[in-house]
Amino acid sequence: MSLPPVTAVVPTHERPELMRRAVQSILDQEYAGDVEVVVVFDACEPVLPAVDLRARRALRGVVNERSRGLAGARNTGILAARHELVAFLDDDDVWLPGKLATQVGAIRSNPEAALVGTAMVVDDGTREHERLVGSDWVTHDMLLHDRLAGLHSSSFLFRRSALLDEIGLIDEELPRSYGEDYDILLRTSELGAVHVVDRPFVRVTWQGQSYFFGRWNDYADALEYLLAKHPAFGRSDRAIARIESQIAFARASAARQRDGARWARRSLRHSPTQVKSYLALLIAARLVTPRQVTRVAARFGKGI
Repeated sequence: MSLPPVTAVVPTHERPELMRRAVQSILDQEYAGDVEVVVVFDACEPVLPAVDLRARRALRGVVNERSRGLAGARNTGILAARHELVAFLDDDDVWLPGKLATQVGAIRSNPEAALVGTAMVVDDGTREHERLVGSDWVTHDMLLHDRLAGLHSSSFLFRRSALLDEIGLIDEELPRSYGEDYDILLRTSELGAVHVVDRPFVRVTWQGQSYFFGRWNDYADALEYLLAKHPAFGRSDRAIARIESQIAFARASAARQRDGARWARRSLRHSPTQVKSYLALLIAARLVTPRQVTRVAARFGKGI
């Protein structure tokens, strides 16, 4: 039986060498089916990388003419894809050997799954940390309570027809596209559980500091948007408190001490175990700084 063809979507913005590495990791997959890579150039010159192409491999470049940012770029790639199975890869990450064959096997064996993800390895530039998801299936309720950091967007493999129909495209209204991966997980899991190959098949580049460090208000705006968009958070005190604590930390870190303290108190009323809320109160009181907190978290391979 022939293997189904796959389109891999790689959004990029002015990181040509990293993008080349990402694209080559897709083309090098030991997968007997057809694989096309669609590089989406977001606000940068559309220059395809010099890579090794072998039989049953194709490389195309398209320009993001939708909203600028990751959400618009992903949607451009989805719409340009020629195949039913569509995978994501960020331009600074790489697929590890065996990823595509294993994942396609999983989605074929589970026809009810619109999305299959994998676990990952985090590369912080000094050492690698393996992050597993801890389950072969992820439900909507699980995702409301925990973002499950081991389930990274660079591991996602979708049925394109589901993205064009019942799930919908990536939300381009999200401020700065932050949390677009979490949003699509929440929307997908509302329709049915997400399947996970809980082995690390993606290496994610992480330098120990959030992309939103120094952009804390954008981070908080996106979280407030997600909280309003997904009222199911309100079904659980612990679930809503987790999001509120993240908003509290971000607002306090943006020197909006009153807002940070207000969100922290709101979070702690829902659940008194939210560590980020206590950290937000410390930051609001100027007893610690956001940089001090993130530096300590980074030592343990964690982000904020």
